Amino acid sequence: MSENKDLLAASILETIRLMAAHHGLWFAETVHQHGIEQALKAEEHAGGLVSEMALKRLGHQGNPFATLDEAQLAALRETLAKLWLGMDGVWFQAVESLEGMDAAKRVNDTCWARFAPLEARRWSALLKLVPGGGLDALEAALRMRFGSIVNEVAFEREPEALVLRTVTCRVQAARRRKGLADYPCRSAGVTEYSGFARFVDPRIRCECIACPPDPIPQDTYCSWRFRLVSDTKD
Repeated sequence: MSENKDLLAASILETIRLMAAHHGLWFAETVHQHGIEQALKAEEHAGGLVSEMALKRLGHQGNPFATLDEAQLAALRETLAKLWLGMDGVWFQAVESLEGMDAAKRVNDTCWARFAPLEARRWSALLKLVPGGGLDALEAALRMRFGSIVNEVAFEREPEALVLRTVTCRVQAARRRKGLADYPCRSAGVTEYSGFARFVDPRIRCECIACPPDPIPQDTYCSWRFRLVSDTKD
């Protein structure tokens, strides 16, 4: 490969990286200046147009991934979910190396406060979930999440409640293999699951059953209970 071709190939990867960062910065700053609800509305509009423009610019009619078979699509989705998890991890480590663990946790929690509502809205739109769909809608959306793809999760129904258990967790399992203590992810989890649930149905509230640094059972890394409430003022 010629030097110029090498540069062009590298520039494609750099372009994807910069475009992803630019999209994220627009979303984050809209949240900062106008709030999460307005940012979600803006992203719904702009993100849809971006997808249309990308297909048009790249010369595709319709979704090019639709030509893959079901097994290929499932494998690609899992690969992308693992890439997302890795990206999340290296960002945490980068901030931690510069500013320390507490600073990284604060950034992480803030990111989840913004990303969980966005993820909830996007999966709800993809699944065409009816607004106010309750626990059935929440379970359907939770099954689509990146975390439900990279980890083994289990759903259980209780009277008037839905319980989500993370049976295997790639992050915590990796830490244990290295002889490290479980990462204390409860604060991020509360932000993540509460935000996700409310933006599927504002009547849903989330309760943490167990999550590090809490004591956890051997067969579960974390567990969460979701309930419908009639008073949504809080």
